[in-house]
Amino acid sequence: MSGIMKVFLLLAVMVYISKAQLDGDHTSGNECMCRRLRNGISSKRDIKDIQINPATVFCDKVQIVVTLNSGHRYCLNPRLKAVQKLMAKVMKPVTSTTARPTELTATPY
Repeated sequence: MSGIMKVFLLLAVMVYISKAQLDGDHTSGNECMCRRLRNGISSKRDIKDIQINPATVFCDKVQIVVTLNSGHRYCLNPRLKAVQKLMAKVMKPVTSTTARPTELTATPY
């Protein structure tokens, strides 16, 4: 192989590696589903579903996605106090209203 071919091959490899490193930034914390955050909560009665997506290798932020009864979806800002209150209410464990026996009793055979 001639010297010029070796230089062009080396240059092509360097360009390829540089491009791969630049493209690699998209897969390390920058590929979030929520590009824009809504700073307000619509009526709580209109909320059909809430999804909480934790931070991952692909997105380094916690994402809160709300689906409305109308089918529209948007992302909430997790730093807002109103959103934090809503999340605390949603994640609060549900207490059962049925009575539980206070003692176990055995019946003789």
